[in-house]
Amino acid sequence: MGSLSGGSGGRDRYVDFLRAWAIVLVVFGHWLITGLVREPNGAISAPELLATVPWTQWLTLGFQIMPLFFLAGGHAAGGSWARARDEGRTATGWVGQRALRLLLPAGVYSGLVLVAVAICSAVGVDPGILALVGWAMAMQFWFLPVYLLLSAATPVLHAAHRRWGLRVPVVMGVVAVVADALVVAGHAPFVGLLNYVLVWGVAYQLGFCWRDMLLVERSALSVCMAVGGAVVFAGLVAFGPFPVSLILVTGQSPSNTNPPSAAMLAWTVGQVGLALLLAPVLRRLLAREQLWGLVRLLGGASMTLYLWHMLPVLIVAAAFYLTGLAPEPAYGSGSWWVLRVPWLVVLGGVLAGVVVGLRPLERGLAVVYERMRPGDLPLELPRRPWALWGGMAVSVSVLIWFAGHGFAYGGRFPVLPALGLAVGVGLVMVTGRSAVERGVRLSV
Repeated sequence: MGSLSGGSGGRDRYVDFLRAWAIVLVVFGHWLITGLVREPNGAISAPELLATVPWTQWLTLGFQIMPLFFLAGGHAAGGSWARARDEGRTATGWVGQRALRLLLPAGVYSGLVLVAVAICSAVGVDPGILALVGWAMAMQFWFLPVYLLLSAATPVLHAAHRRWGLRVPVVMGVVAVVADALVVAGHAPFVGLLNYVLVWGVAYQLGFCWRDMLLVERSALSVCMAVGGAVVFAGLVAFGPFPVSLILVTGQSPSNTNPPSAAMLAWTVGQVGLALLLAPVLRRLLAREQLWGLVRLLGGASMTLYLWHMLPVLIVAAAFYLTGLAPEPAYGSGSWWVLRVPWLVVLGGVLAGVVVGLRPLERGLAVVYERMRPGDLPLELPRRPWALWGGMAVSVSVLIWFAGHGFAYGGRFPVLPALGLAVGVGLVMVTGRSAVERGVRLSV
C-alpha cells in the first residue's frame, strides 16, 4: 500500500525508477524551498523563497519532474488495463482498484491531519499558524485529483491510443495550447482547468505509446522531443509571457503550473524525450541489485513519502525554531544556503523515522484494501458501480478544495470538506467485496 501505483508486476525496472526518482525530487525540492524564520514575537513564518529570492526560480528546472511520474504512470496503467481487458475484467472494477489504492492512504492521512487540526483549534492555537500548517500539509494534494481523473479515464484513453496512437497526445497538446492561449490572451481562467488533465495527460498518454513501442528509445523522434521541447520552452520564457519558474509563485501571472501552461507542455515533451534517450544507460545501472534494491525500497514507500514529507518540517520547526535553537542567518544569504545541508539531512532522518513508525498503519491499510477492493475476476462485477463513480466525483472535488485551501482555511476546521472526503472514500470502498464474498464466488 506504500506505492502510488502498486507493485512492479513484472514491469520494466526503469519505469519504477522514474516513479521513485520523481517522488524523491518532489520531497527534496519542497524541503529545499521551505525556509523558516522565527519572528521577534516568537512566531514562526515561512517566507516564500521563490518570491523572496527570485533567482531561485531557476532551480525549479531541476526539481519539476512530475512529467516523468505521469509518463511512468501511463506506462504502468496501460499495461495493467491491457491485461485486465484481455482477462475479461470490467473497467469499473479496474478503476475501483486503482482509486482505492490512492484514496485509502490519502483518506487516512487527511483524517489524522484533520483530527490534529480539530484539537489545535479547540485548544486555541493561533488561526494564522493553524492555516499555515494546514496549507503545508496539503500542498502536495494537487497531484491526487489529476491522477485519479486520468486513472478513471484510462479505459477510454487507452482505447483511443489503440486506434490512433501518437496522434492522441498530439491532439491533446494542441487543445492544451489553445486553452492556454484563451487563459493568457482571453482572460478565461476556467478554461485553463482543462490543462490539468490535458498537459499531464500528454505525459500519461505518451506512457502508453512508450510501452507499445510507438516511442522508441534513442531514436530520432526522442531526440526531436528532447531538443524541441527545450528550445520551445526557452523561447516561450525568453520571448513569451511565461516565467521560468515551474512551481507556483504567489502573484506571478501567468503561471506555468496554475494551470499548466504551454511552457509546461514544452517542458513535459522535452523531459519525456530526455528520459527515452537515457533509458538504455540507466537500465544497465539498474541491473545492479544494490541499486535496484534501493529503487524498490523507495517505490514501495512512495505514497507514504509523498503524503507525509512535510510532517518532518513541522517537527523540526517545533524542536529547533520555536525553542530558538536553530541558527538563523539572513534569509537567502550564503550562510543560510550552507545551513540547507544539515536542514535536509535532519529532515531526511526524521522522515525515515516517520516511515518506519507508519509501517503498522500501512499493513493495516493493505489488509483493508484486500478485503474491500472491487472484483478482479473475469466474471465478477463490482457491486454498486454508481457508488464508485459518485465517490470518485466527490473525492476529486474535495481533494481539489484541500489542494487550494489547505486543511485549516482561515484557521478553522473545514467541516464540509472533511465530511465530503469521508463520504467519497466510503462510497468507493462499498463497491468492493469482502474476503468472504470472494471465497464464496470462487467456490461457486
